[in-house]
Amino acid sequence: MDRFEASALTHMLVVSDVEASRDWYVEVLDASVYGEYGGSSVVLDLLGNWILLVTGGGPDDGKPTVTLEAPTDVDRISTQLIFRVSDCLGLYELLRSRGAEFLAPPHVRQGETRAFFRDPDGHLFEISELT
Repeated sequence: MDRFEASALTHMLVVSDVEASRDWYVEVLDASVYGEYGGSSVVLDLLGNWILLVTGGGPDDGKPTVTLEAPTDVDRISTQLIFRVSDCLGLYELLRSRGAEFLAPPHVRQGETRAFFRDPDGHLFEISELT
């Protein structure tokens, strides 16, 4: 396959309430708002990565069979975002103090200290420290 030029990679997450999700990402994860578009989408900068929060929607000309919707079962996921960190326990305490709700306290598994939490719509995040 030939190489192609790209200027950025954006992670899109479908959320039920763009404003509430924007506030959570800014307050809990310290993301910054890059742009907001008509109350239906927000672009965030998170650790130099673009996160696009959008409300759901039906098919359109570009994706005629695809419907976008926020997670309906938070225990069935197909993706997660993972933060590699230097101090999992310290970040766990900081994020908890900012309102992150963890599934369980940090635990060690296969040489990593890991902890998992969700955003308001149930998208799964992991903080992970190599031990």
